[in-house]
Amino acid sequence: MIDLYYAATPNGWKISIMLEECGLPYEVHPVNLGRGEQFAPDFLAISPNNRIPAIIDRDPPGGGPPVSVFETGAILIYLAEKTGRFLPADLRGRTTAIEWLMWQMGGLGPMLGQNGHFKLYAPEKIPYAIDRYGREAARLYGVLDGQLGRTGAYVAGDEYTIADMACFPWIITHKAQGFTLDDYPNVKRWFATVRARPGVAAGTAVGKMARPGEMDAETRKNLFGIVSEKAAT
Repeated sequence: MIDLYYAATPNGWKISIMLEECGLPYEVHPVNLGRGEQFAPDFLAISPNNRIPAIIDRDPPGGGPPVSVFETGAILIYLAEKTGRFLPADLRGRTTAIEWLMWQMGGLGPMLGQNGHFKLYAPEKIPYAIDRYGREAARLYGVLDGQLGRTGAYVAGDEYTIADMACFPWIITHKAQGFTLDDYPNVKRWFATVRARPGVAAGTAVGKMARPGEMDAETRKNLFGIVSEKAAT
């Protein structure tokens, strides 16, 4: 059994999708980010960066004590190695999948996160930040579209891998991010293909249970470190 510490965000969806795709038994432990549950000592013991998701594998490969893992890239690799699925065994295929997983971790996710923050949640509209992150988000959409045009199938090649599971949840947010997939035809084709997978549908459905709630002062503080509207200006 795997304990999944989870909230309804693109990063959370990555892992619920992977668990569903692998058919692994898991129990969801919702973490209410808006109410600061990510700062609880018990959660910090398994996720010291106070970010979701995190897992505890109570039946790790080789036996022994439970194994906890935080950071979505590390979790995806761990689960792929545990099950022998969604990460190619050959050197070149594995390297490509991990490259694009790291691209998502270091680029697509953080930059779309900043774009969404300044467009949707920042208490002050800062034109420079909106333009800066909007341009970078658009560039990364273009990079993904180019890669999918070269592979003709999935992010890392012919096989569906953890690289797809890492990227897909962030593309779910494209409308809120201010993008239309008509501008990125290869992404649009890939997005429809991945969305149709039963494991993806089941994994994203899990996210309906744990949203941050009303964007009040406490929620802003816990999510963004904003103590008050005045303090943020």
